[in-house]
Amino acid sequence: MSTPVVSVGIMATEKLGFRLGGEYSVAGSTVTGEQTATVENGFILWNGQYYDELAFIPKDDANRFTLCGVTIGVNFHWERTEDQQFSGALRLIVENGELVRAINIVDVEDYLLSVISSEMSATASLELLKAHAVISRSWLLAQIEKNREIVEAGEVYNPLTITDTEIVKWYDREDHTTFDVCADDHCQRYQGVTRQSTPTVQQAIAATRGKVLTTDGGKLCDARFSKCCGGVFEEFENCWEPVHHSYLEARRDTDDEMNFPDLTVEENAREWILGRPESFCNTSDAQILSQVLNNYDQETTDFYRWSVEYSREELARLVKERSGIDFGDIVDLQPVARGTSGRLYRLRIVGTKRTLIIGKELEIRRTLSPSHLYSSAFVVERHDLDADGIPARITLRGAGWGHGAGLCQIGAAVMGAKGYPYERILAHYFPGSNLSKLY
Repeated sequence: MSTPVVSVGIMATEKLGFRLGGEYSVAGSTVTGEQTATVENGFILWNGQYYDELAFIPKDDANRFTLCGVTIGVNFHWERTEDQQFSGALRLIVENGELVRAINIVDVEDYLLSVISSEMSATASLELLKAHAVISRSWLLAQIEKNREIVEAGEVYNPLTITDTEIVKWYDREDHTTFDVCADDHCQRYQGVTRQSTPTVQQAIAATRGKVLTTDGGKLCDARFSKCCGGVFEEFENCWEPVHHSYLEARRDTDDEMNFPDLTVEENAREWILGRPESFCNTSDAQILSQVLNNYDQETTDFYRWSVEYSREELARLVKERSGIDFGDIVDLQPVARGTSGRLYRLRIVGTKRTLIIGKELEIRRTLSPSHLYSSAFVVERHDLDADGIPARITLRGAGWGHGAGLCQIGAAVMGAKGYPYERILAHYFPGSNLSKLY
């Protein structure tokens, strides 16, 4: 099998500015230098001509193009814009009839060079980088395969359920229909050669070239990862569609993998979240954290256990803005269903005007934060109730950062620092999976 290519949606904007470093072939011509593309009457307007789409193909593999004003950390607390440089080809299409969508067509192995350096510091240990290379490659190819299967089967992929009493939604890469994956945390952070690369990252990619995780039946593993599991891994179906993957099951983030309480039970979850149990990811080692977290991630100082507090007015306004639903004053936030890591995937919001259950975990996180809560593994504390039972303040005390399924990046960093080989790291976070060479 030859090395696959991937199409990565980088950005969509009304006016796209970009620079071609070196010669590129496009529409029968050779171009280079500063370029601008817009949308007019549903077509791309570039160089005075109208096009359905455009593809800028480098005449030399060493050529690079730059996209101006790319937003990273979309809707997260550290969101910002920057110019980014990319290898491979640039494809432009019209999105929603009014935006120019920039898509990078790139070799999977080149894509991984950037992802590994974008998802964490390129100074991380070699074994951690090898493990991350394998799971990033596995996840990417599994998504491409999954999308192909959905299209071939003619299935309608519906991540949203709405009733009079409940709104349940999950967010996955199937939101994208015109490219394979996006470039932000919704899929995997990809920032082109802007974050490429160090000799250690290159060594990790080369050492694992074509290696993926598979099931006993030979199917690619949907190898997920997040920053910090909070001590116990979450299961796939509690975050995304109701499908169970045997390699994404509950384990404790220690060598004693099966020693953990049932965190789907509310009393156990509360005790666990309010404590600081031993885990690989329970670390404050600045050297290890700097290997995993880029500068903007390090703006977060505590993630294993954290808390946020809202006043009565703040919470009512926030929930209305983020959900689009006027609940009135928030009387209570009630756990309805927790997953294996203690993460809520169904939460009842009790308001003076309306009561509704929301889910899954990311919908809960985005509803209760101006950006995103670190995780949905939290307990609720109500303070200073008035005569109607409405709290003056609500505190959320939580655990972990991200969805908690699959590889825990901080826990894996600790394992790498302790000298665990990457095969052991993968076996820990993806129990029962096989390490296979695809190409």
